Formats: sequence, C-alpha cells, structure tokens
Amino acid sequence: MNRVRLVTFNIAHGRGLTPIQGLTSPRKLRVNLRRIAALMRRLDPHVLAMQEIDECSRWSGNFDHLDYLRVHAGIPYAAFGINNRRSGLLNLAYGNAILSRHPLVETETVAFGRRSVGEKGFLYAEIGIGTHVLPIVNLHLHFRSRVRRLDQLDRLIAWMREKKRNRPRSWIVPPVICGDFNNPGTRDDATASMLSHLSDYGDYTMYPQTGGTFPSPMPRRTLDFVFLPAACRNVRCEVVRCFLSDHRPVLVEFSI
Repeated sequence: MNRVRLVTFNIAHGRGLTPIQGLTSPRKLRVNLRRIAALMRRLDPHVLAMQEIDECSRWSGNFDHLDYLRVHAGIPYAAFGINNRRSGLLNLAYGNAILSRHPLVETETVAFGRRSVGEKGFLYAEIGIGTHVLPIVNLHLHFRSRVRRLDQLDRLIAWMREKKRNRPRSWIVPPVICGDFNNPGTRDDATASMLSHLSDYGDYTMYPQTGGTFPSPMPRRTLDFVFLPAACRNVRCEVVRCFLSDHRPVLVEFSI
C-alpha cells in the first residue's frame, strides 16, 4: 500500500494578497514564491497541483514561476498546462501546473476555449508510483458563469471516458480530481455536478468537508477541492492556514 500526499493550491500568479494583477514588483513576486516553496518543503507533498501559475508573463515578472518553485521547493518533476498565451508587448502565458516527487509518465493539457486571457482548462498527469500510475486531473473552472462551469465539467467527463477507453495501461485507481471549482457562495453547483458525474466511476468523496479556502485572510467560501475515489483510504485532510495567495491550499493524505 502506498501513502500519497497531495496539495492543491491556486497561487494567484504569485502576487500574494495584492488584489490587482501587475502591481507586484518582480522582487516581491520572487520573495512570495520562495515563501510558497518553503511552505511546500514543510508540507512535503508528493504531488503539488497549482492553478493560476505563470510561465512567462509581463504582469508577473516575465520569468518561469514553475521552474522557480521547482528549484526552491526541491521537487524534481514538473509539468505545465498553459491555457492562456499572448505574445507582444503585453505577453502572458499561464494556466495549471504540477510538481511531483514521482516521475510523470504522461501529461496532457486541455483548454476549454481559445481566449488569450481568462481561459480555463485542466492538466492531466499520470504519476508513476512503483509499477503503477496514479492519474490526476488538475482543474480550474470558470469563475463567473454557472452554465460555463457545468459545461466545462461535461467536457471533462467526456474526455475521461475517452481516455479510459484508449488506455494501454490500467489505472491503479480512477483519476483523482482536484483544483479550483469556483463554487458560488450560495450553492454547490460545480461540486454537486462533479459528484454526480463521477458516480460512473464508483464512489467518490469530496475534500475538504469543512473549512473555507477563500479569501485566505478570513475564508467565507470553499472553492478548492480534491475528489478521491473509493480506493483512496485512510484519508487525512487539512485546509492550510497561510496568506501567500487569496486562496488557502488544501492538503489530502491517503493510502492506495
């Protein structure tokens, strides 16, 4: 039996608690990213799934945030899933990313649309654990429109069905799904829809079951979740108290 620690964290382009993107100096961005790296060294996740992380964007210092975190956190394997890309004077490139202490056997990026700013999507990765692979989906849903969120989940589930049909190797468990679901404060539309969709793959449990993640200083909503299939057992979940983003990280530890 393998023990796995997974953290999902929307790092808000590295800007910390600054509310407006582009007002944080490159020096402060690096300081905040080093603090995130220090937190990850303390939490020691096997897999870190991040949303709103920049590859090379003018508004966030024009450097590769994933590589910077990889070096400072001491996590060897990395994969970027860019959903937004724009060239020119106001260049940007950002999306989802994964850092892993285990080899990444396969990765695939799916963007839900073609906009150069504000586009959402997911990064799929297979994590090599011994002779098996642990499939993980790192997801970011639309923040304003319920219709768009539910449509994006429909597209994810259709993609998962096709992926399972064409797998040359067996999944050790059905995919673990995590990320920023952007649930509204009044109802659990995305998470309820996700649980309904995942019934095709057996019983899933959603974490955290209590505790808010947004905004990080005084959380009033829970936007960030991990969905674990039934084969993931002896689960421990923690919403990590920190002020390095407007979101708080969610850590889950489980046995396979």
